[in-house]
Amino acid sequence: MHRVVVLALDGVMPFELSMPSKIFGAARDAADRPLHEVLTCSLDGEPVTTAADYSIAVMHDAAVLATADTVVVPPAEAMTKIVDRDLLPPGLADAFGQVRADARVVSLCLASYVLAAVGLLDDLPATTHWRHAEDFQRAYPAVHVDPDVLFVDAGRVFTSAGAAAGVDLCLHLVRRDHGSGVANQVARGIVVAPWREGGQAQYIERPVPRGPGSGTAPTRSWAIDRLDQNLRLDDLAAHAGMSRRTFTRHFRSEVGQSPGQWLVQQRVDLARNLLEFTDLSVDRIAESAGFGTAASLREHLRAAIAVSPMVYRRTFRG
Repeated sequence: MHRVVVLALDGVMPFELSMPSKIFGAARDAADRPLHEVLTCSLDGEPVTTAADYSIAVMHDAAVLATADTVVVPPAEAMTKIVDRDLLPPGLADAFGQVRADARVVSLCLASYVLAAVGLLDDLPATTHWRHAEDFQRAYPAVHVDPDVLFVDAGRVFTSAGAAAGVDLCLHLVRRDHGSGVANQVARGIVVAPWREGGQAQYIERPVPRGPGSGTAPTRSWAIDRLDQNLRLDDLAAHAGMSRRTFTRHFRSEVGQSPGQWLVQQRVDLARNLLEFTDLSVDRIAESAGFGTAASLREHLRAAIAVSPMVYRRTFRG
């Protein structure tokens, strides 16, 4: 039987700590026999604190890691401070030294910092929670960080984004090992979507900084009210009373994007809102958001969040 060992560190987030036992523990074969054995350990076998107002007692210490076929590390907020190997908690590097070379290693959310610190992510693609992606990349430049996806399957090492993306990754591993039928059965049991591909984007909001009444802020507000229209750079610059070159320079300085990139983002955001909260057809949404055609909307939505309009709508509205 495949053994999954979950390594709980002080400050662990309870939700993510519970994921592996809930998901891997629910996977069963046709004869209703469990397909995984899930064990939880701490470094010394003692109880660990959590991010909530309670501690958790475990049954094993780090020695059990040597027996694992899959090791899962749930996140703790303090992991963002592990920006090099010297900042690992005492005993953690030695604990990873016990993990077999053929064992899979999985990080959930911020636990990517731990995997990077012990050298498991060097020269590999990985992800983490989008809020910390830039800091993570600065701390570990040898890691190829993708801040947008739900999870990354790098062969032996797996990383996921925030919270619910850990569910997607655990289901992905069940599906990879035992097929879609078993994974779908597990998903039905815990009442979650049975499949979201790893390349699907994290659903995050990237608000544009609000500027004062001067600069390009009034023009941005003006443009947002006219996203269904054909807005050209000349139109935006004229509204701001600037030349194209001056407007583009100010816009980049204030927003961090070109006017064209910003317009596409606003149109995608509007389309997402309409898909979530209205019954408008995809064609009508494409017109309202300024994409013109459903084909153009599909192309831009896939480029932005890697899903089609209908998949996005089903995700949020069932």
